[in-house]
Amino acid sequence: MDLRYTKKSTIFTSNMTFDKWPQILGNDEMMTKAVLDRNLHHSYIFNIVGPSYRIKDKLKHSSNKTK
Repeated sequence: MDLRYTKKSTIFTSNMTFDKWPQILGNDEMMTKAVLDRNLHHSYIFNIVGPSYRIKDKLKHSSNKTK
């Protein structure tokens, strides 16, 4: 991690808010805070609000299968 830290870009995408992250990281709040702190340092957060294209496409494909 040190070789990449502050030298290259990394993109994370998630549909979960930060308060839900302990659930996916083993319910360990201290670990979650450490992971988020390290990854959010020098970060830009883009919160995109609107319909999900993946869900829209999945719903479209599933409705076509039932016809």
